[in-house]
Amino acid sequence: MSEPVRYRVSMSRPHSHLFEVEATFPAAGDDLVLCLPVWTPGSYLVREYSRHVQEFTVTDAAGAPVPFERIDKRSYRVDAKHRAVHCRYKVYANELTVRTSHLDGTHGYFNGATMFFYAEKLRGHACHVTIDAPAGWRTTVALELVGDAFVAPNYDELVDSPFEVGPHTPITFTAAGVPHEVVLWGEPQLDEKKLVGDLTRVIETEAALFGGLPLERYVFFIYGTDKGRGGLEHKACTALIYPRTGFSSAKGWEDFITLATHEYFHLWNVKRVKPLRLVPFDYSQENYTELLWYFEGGTSYYDNLLTRRAGLMSGARYLTRLGESLTALHGTPGRKVLPLAEASLISWTKHYRPDENSPNTAISYYLKGEIVCALLDLTIRRATSDQKSLDDVARLLWKRFGDESGVPERAVEAAAEEIAGTSLKDFFQHALRGTAELGYEVFSHVGLEARFRTRESPTDKGGTAPRSRAEKVEGWLGIIPRTGNAIATVLEGSPAMNAGLYADDEIIALDGLKCDAAGLISRAEDRKPGDVLRVTVFRREKLIEVPVTLGPKPADTVYLQRVERPTEAQKQAWQSWLGTPWIEADSALNAAPLKV
Repeated sequence: MSEPVRYRVSMSRPHSHLFEVEATFPAAGDDLVLCLPVWTPGSYLVREYSRHVQEFTVTDAAGAPVPFERIDKRSYRVDAKHRAVHCRYKVYANELTVRTSHLDGTHGYFNGATMFFYAEKLRGHACHVTIDAPAGWRTTVALELVGDAFVAPNYDELVDSPFEVGPHTPITFTAAGVPHEVVLWGEPQLDEKKLVGDLTRVIETEAALFGGLPLERYVFFIYGTDKGRGGLEHKACTALIYPRTGFSSAKGWEDFITLATHEYFHLWNVKRVKPLRLVPFDYSQENYTELLWYFEGGTSYYDNLLTRRAGLMSGARYLTRLGESLTALHGTPGRKVLPLAEASLISWTKHYRPDENSPNTAISYYLKGEIVCALLDLTIRRATSDQKSLDDVARLLWKRFGDESGVPERAVEAAAEEIAGTSLKDFFQHALRGTAELGYEVFSHVGLEARFRTRESPTDKGGTAPRSRAEKVEGWLGIIPRTGNAIATVLEGSPAMNAGLYADDEIIALDGLKCDAAGLISRAEDRKPGDVLRVTVFRREKLIEVPVTLGPKPADTVYLQRVERPTEAQKQAWQSWLGTPWIEADSALNAAPLKV
């Protein structure tokens, strides 16, 4: 049995935000190259974690200094001379996100990629981690505790197992026959009984889809913050960040549960069934795959769908949320520029590095992937008379690739065609590799049709029918405001772009009267197409006036409406899809209350 790599993590001065790390590497040749990852799996951006490392030293077993040299931004070459070496260093951790690490007087949270150096030749060795925690703090991690060390079978598993160290008391429960834990930080304002009950329903719904859970224990880390929302999947846990006050409203709770559903679905989709191009992970650079449209977009499709099937969202609410996604897609000019498969491939520079022009040149593979997977699901259901669905594609991929061997780039398409029993070449060419508008005719299979209208207010997310039958003709400017007075984005082809308004322009006045960016949009909507606005802005500290001729507001707001006379086949297809009876009343379909 090979000797493990051993780590010890201390936090003697939490207020300094410095983790103190020791790492002992067994003898592995003359030279030993020690490296820190530049990214963490599940978050496709080079984050340069080594910038937070300081005071790196190396000694031998007797404590004598061992020569080493830095060879690049993340690596050291150690003159090991066939002996074990002991490294000491500190890691600055003052960034609380699911992808990074954070230490202060209340807790310590860290992802392995930010903390643990590795040697490629020792990457398959077991890793033992001992935690020296302040008095009164405990450690929770999805790894097994053996003696006083948490044990990962290899480095990849270690990187995939974040640690939470603090004065918490885990909430424990069993779902689908498997023990689960919840760790809370940041005083999230939630009902713990409701949390456990709703998570249990989600877990058991997902377990039923795949025939059981693929693990023996799972941990939810939930961080309440003043703002921010996000999650990161791991093989036996997830880290979730959510506004601490957002749990108290019906919509906020619904949004949180869909987030938890999303990350839990990754137990299968991306943690075990994963793109071949990510096997094994290359921690030194970007790992490219076109398949994030399915592994993330498909997971986004299922997060709402499975929340609905779990009985935590009504069918009407589900359609509203899907309509909101359709609206977000049609409000993004970049859908006409960047193909979905390419958006996945270059997520490293597009999705995770957005700028003021991103809405004009890029599309989220989460967003468009969700919609494409919805259309794919309905296409398969229609082709098989509802005998098969995207569920069967997910199960087929699980059967064939659940051993983590990796999914080839076109294998998802092949699996979908196999389940559908027909060629889907044209569908995938159009949806994945083209930039033409998607077709929504397949919604008719479940008795729905996609309808378009104009936005009724700057905060209108779509998803619902217009409040009045006669739409008012309103002027359109075509900017996205930043908090305050600045313009965040000027949309491609908009009146604002044609007139010469720029991102970062600071709105000062409209027609000589004081006005901010949000007010500018609202007042533009009170005017008619063809009207000219005199917009005064500061641009690089220079005061200028820009005349803008308003255009007609685009009909880019989408909602799903039931057909007037559904057939019995459409009603049955609806129930097969959403697991709820056909909704008979238009008012129930488009204005149903939240079920939370």
